[in-house]
Amino acid sequence: MPDRWGLAEAVAARLGDERGTLFREADLPVALCYPSPYAIGMSSLGFQTIYREIHAHPGCAAERAFLPDDVAAWRGSRTPLFTYESRRPVGEFPVVAFSVAYELEVAGVCELLDLAGLPVLREDRDRRHPLVVAGGPLTFSNPLPLAPFVDVLVLGEADELIHDLLDRIGGTPDREALLAELAGRPGYFVPGRTPRLGAVAKADDGRLPARSQIVTPHTELRSMFLVEPGRGCSRGCTYCVMRRSTNGGMRTVDPERLLALVPEGVRRVGLVGAAVTDHPRLPRLLRALVAEGIEVGASSLRADRLSDELVGLLREAGARSITTAADGASERLRRALDRKTSEAQLLAVAERVRAHGLAHLKLYLMVGLPGETDEDLDELVRLAGEISRIVPLVFGVSPFVAKRNTPMDGAPFEPIPRIDAKLDRLRRGLRGRAELRSSSPRWAWVEYMLAQGGPEAGLAAMDAWRAGGSFADWKRAFAARGVRPHESRRVDDGRLRLPSLAAWPSVGTA
Repeated sequence: MPDRWGLAEAVAARLGDERGTLFREADLPVALCYPSPYAIGMSSLGFQTIYREIHAHPGCAAERAFLPDDVAAWRGSRTPLFTYESRRPVGEFPVVAFSVAYELEVAGVCELLDLAGLPVLREDRDRRHPLVVAGGPLTFSNPLPLAPFVDVLVLGEADELIHDLLDRIGGTPDREALLAELAGRPGYFVPGRTPRLGAVAKADDGRLPARSQIVTPHTELRSMFLVEPGRGCSRGCTYCVMRRSTNGGMRTVDPERLLALVPEGVRRVGLVGAAVTDHPRLPRLLRALVAEGIEVGASSLRADRLSDELVGLLREAGARSITTAADGASERLRRALDRKTSEAQLLAVAERVRAHGLAHLKLYLMVGLPGETDEDLDELVRLAGEISRIVPLVFGVSPFVAKRNTPMDGAPFEPIPRIDAKLDRLRRGLRGRAELRSSSPRWAWVEYMLAQGGPEAGLAAMDAWRAGGSFADWKRAFAARGVRPHESRRVDDGRLRLPSLAAWPSVGTA
């Protein structure tokens, strides 16, 4: 088991391999924490963007801390959680800020607060303790499970709002006065003071794009510079928090600006966003990067946008396979989800993958959608047979989890035994045709309970974390705290019903 010296050495080794790390003394230092390990945190575009924005604010600096790779070893060394940049204990900072991407990281917030030597519950802290702030992608849907642990939630796009927050923290030394002020301002939620969640903030387009500050080899996206060619999405998929109604839909960035931001010497660039292939000048951007000998990865490839030209450019940019999404198992379900990806489009993508010599096609899929039948799954198996005769096929399958602040808010979670049965049906049908990789229905259910819950779901997360964090611990904790998702009214006669968002409880209700 490593001692404190060994932990510090491991952090120093990672720092030595980073490019772009920021160091400076500041009147207002912020411990910027990610409630998952380093490799995940450093792959987060939002986390890296806020790190840079804090450093850009006069008199402020950010220092990073992460959930340890081996929490038990860290605890065994009796080492307080410290930051990477200065090795200063997180509990000594005046501000501790969390970037939270998804629901299961709520337990990571509890872990990090405890490792820092801070009371986990907000009500157990006072003015002697740091101000605890949280933001990140989770705030676009339902951040209420974080309410028992944080003093302030920053809602939505914080590229600009972080500067307002730092100004107010620096200008209002009295903690109670600061919280009272923030409670009345748009973009903030102060637990116990703000009556309900408000609209998420929208950053000025001049602050786009979000991009990496630090390039490191110690992530899954090894030594890759990440940048968003556009923010948001112009599509209306009913299950998605980032659909066209969120913050004005898709806002694109000119390729010339994107190219100018790529640091000298970077050989790998990742294009990240909710709808990368919807950028109208994506081919121009790819051609320019390829001409510089840069390898390019891209997320959110849409089947209807994967033209022969685009697949060819991705192949030239180093792609070895193509990943896109079917989401619904059948054309009927895809239409109901407003996904609109057709069989013809998926077959055309498969033909282009083969034509350009790529290794395989990967399709993402959700199971357990309201109104889904065995016939829908059988339609998928038939389509897989057709695709697999063209190109090797891999399915990435996840149970459907309804999110707040979407038209499908409140849709039920399919019982775990039924999801298991559906996965078994798919495995049998796809045997010899396609590889199936599925995520856990049990942990998807935990995610669902947090996604649909309120502060009591956060307290249950704390209980489950303290009990050891097994699935049984989560089940007991949800039951003990009385966590219940609000009931669905969207399934009628086996068909998916998607009324307007206005017909459902707002995101601020539990």
